[in-house]
Amino acid sequence: MVHPAPLPRVLGNEFGVGAALSVGVPAGRLRRRDLSRPFRGARSIEAPHSVDQRARALTPLLGSEQFFSHITAAELWGMRMPEGLTDRPLHVTHRNAARAMRRPGVVGHIATTAPRVATTPCGVLASSPIDAWCESSALLGLDDLIVMGDGLVRRRGPVATLDQLVAAVSARPGRRGTARLRTALLSIRENTDSARETILRLAVTRAGFPEPEINAELRDHAGRVIAHGDMVWPQFRVVLEYDGRQHAEDPAQFAIDIRRLDRIAEADYRLIRVDRELLAARTELFRTITRALSARGWSPNGSTSR
Repeated sequence: MVHPAPLPRVLGNEFGVGAALSVGVPAGRLRRRDLSRPFRGARSIEAPHSVDQRARALTPLLGSEQFFSHITAAELWGMRMPEGLTDRPLHVTHRNAARAMRRPGVVGHIATTAPRVATTPCGVLASSPIDAWCESSALLGLDDLIVMGDGLVRRRGPVATLDQLVAAVSARPGRRGTARLRTALLSIRENTDSARETILRLAVTRAGFPEPEINAELRDHAGRVIAHGDMVWPQFRVVLEYDGRQHAEDPAQFAIDIRRLDRIAEADYRLIRVDRELLAARTELFRTITRALSARGWSPNGSTSR
């Protein structure tokens, strides 16, 4: 068996056919089966699967005025994304062009304003996170945009402020998806930790419960801070938390969680832990919350006994 000739290192792991030919690689070498053909005119050492790999595979075919955008850019930046998105085409925007990019596996767009572009962690050019969120409004539903927006102003490592999101939406009047963005802004909250926390909060507030405080301080009866809760109704000392069970896999963290729960219970908080199953069982979830709040003086008609 004859092994394929090694390729020049200058080509890297992903390269265009034209670039390979220009450094002396024979056309026949580019047809060998050890090379993947992710796009016409492109080759890669390994077949790309993730959005990062696919974007790097397409990059050699992009011009200086082309970059990844919309939900592709959002994924490349690691933003919170809708669940269930699989095997999507790559979105590419072209600046100063009369025609959008057309090629299998790619959705082309033309920039109508001066976009903000930066290099993503995987080394390709893409719309900035805020612009990617705005662009995605033409493709995603309201709740997905709220989840993504919450992620931009999240508690740990936020990449934007609410004021910046408002300014970005205000700068695109009349464009597709702008009305949806304005509606999303009304429900975006700072300091969240996960997409499922956002989904849980939206379900609870839409069911008519008072809006909880996000990642609020929990205090004992002496006023000392003992913990923080995902969603808290301080007036009623009721805490709602989404439990992804990831900590159960770490014995040390699990022990810390147990001690935290003990402190919360000793401070007379009613803690409701919500997992994937309870989040899906809305009737049971709302019944549990109603009982907990009602026992602490809340009334659905808005009156309280505290």
